[in-house]
Amino acid sequence: MAVDYLVIVVYLAGMLAMGWWGMRRAKSKSEFLVAGRRLGPAMYSGTMAAIVLGGASTIGGVGLGYQYGLSGAWMVFTIGLGLLALSVFFSARIARLKVYTVSEMLDLRYGGRAGVISGVVMWAYTLMLAVTSTIAYATIFDVLFDINRTLAIVLGGSIVVAYSTLGGMWSITLTDMVQFVVKTIGVLLLLLPIAVVKAGGFGEMRAQLPTAYFDPLGIGGETIFTYVLIYTFGMLIGQDIWQRVFTARSDRTARWGGTVAGTYCLAYALAGAVIGTAAKVLYPKLASPDDAFATIVKDELPVGVRGLVLAAGLAAVMSTSSGALIACATVANNDIWSRLRGIVRPSGGEHDEVKGNRAFILLMGLAVIGTAIALNDVVQALTVAYNLLVGGLLVPILGGLLWRRGTAQGALAAVAVGGLAVVGLMAAHGILANEPVYYGLSASFAAYVVVSLATRPTDAAVLAAWRERLAGRAPAIESPSEQVPAAQ
Repeated sequence: MAVDYLVIVVYLAGMLAMGWWGMRRAKSKSEFLVAGRRLGPAMYSGTMAAIVLGGASTIGGVGLGYQYGLSGAWMVFTIGLGLLALSVFFSARIARLKVYTVSEMLDLRYGGRAGVISGVVMWAYTLMLAVTSTIAYATIFDVLFDINRTLAIVLGGSIVVAYSTLGGMWSITLTDMVQFVVKTIGVLLLLLPIAVVKAGGFGEMRAQLPTAYFDPLGIGGETIFTYVLIYTFGMLIGQDIWQRVFTARSDRTARWGGTVAGTYCLAYALAGAVIGTAAKVLYPKLASPDDAFATIVKDELPVGVRGLVLAAGLAAVMSTSSGALIACATVANNDIWSRLRGIVRPSGGEHDEVKGNRAFILLMGLAVIGTAIALNDVVQALTVAYNLLVGGLLVPILGGLLWRRGTAQGALAAVAVGGLAVVGLMAAHGILANEPVYYGLSASFAAYVVVSLATRPTDAAVLAAWRERLAGRAPAIESPSEQVPAAQ
């Protein structure tokens, strides 16, 4: 394993080095939180694909393939569909808003009265998303170094917190590009063909496994529908995803770069399911489906290649973890803490705000590591995150973008009713039940429509300013240091 260890150590050292290099570029709030809003198509596509394809998509996607066969691709497939929908229909408008958080968008649309409540819901979502990725370190580091779960979480989490705190979005963007390349080589170009060959090819796989393993809908229609509700719609409104859209240098970059990333996700979904199906042939009696990825890597890959593929697994986890962490810290600082304290930012104070946002990344990172150590179930934590996001925020966000009659009171009612309904139904029916997201979303929609129609329409001046911002005719004020050439 010496060669594999060397590959991993070099990879981790490279992540920290890029964090240090990114710190030299993050001189303003815009540079620190959204990479100066100047990523070109190549970097934008790579980093967007990296953040949405995390540990759940890699380790969990292979595990679903092990359990259900090719239909196990549906979870990651719906993530790709959500990213495609966001890119084609909404990303251009989102990029033109020139804001930092989803709550700021809600304030612009509804007149400045939705920020704190929506910020709390979004903070809970991003926190749990970061926790799920951090828990996944235990699986990879257990295979690599045979260390206990807590130490694995602390080791992996500390590296992510370090480079994210140093350079913010610039560090995360640079590391995500490396992680995107490593994932592509490790999972698509190496693990996928090797797994299929080791399993005897597709003919042998068909002969060894039940027919249901090759049924595209074998996982079940209700499960697929739930995936669409949670992941496809979740991609449309998550702070972690929007914050990447904010990094695009133009609305065209956001649209086409995101479309490329979404298409990549569809291919990645199928690859994970095929790898899991091959693992079922090779190891028919694993204790847990989520062990499939680590087991096939450990037992079937040659020295050196094994290290690279395990680095790909780490890359998948780290990219989502760092993206969720900076989103969590951005929401906590800008949407909750600053609003509760009533802070008014002085003109020209962008540089000073970097220190505050850096401190919040460190604080949230410590909270994420501590929570990950306390929890054990990745699926439950991820389900809580997406249930809160979709049940509480989907309706007011999409309503604000698509329905002119929506009001601030309707948005607040939708967030409160949907969020409380999701929490209550998870307590009553269980975290993994379908009812929380079904009925929570329905309750949120009803509250939004009824309360909006029962209250005065949004002020005409607010709507006029909103339309100007959507059209890109009212650019946000940026500091002089941000006026530099776009990154490709």
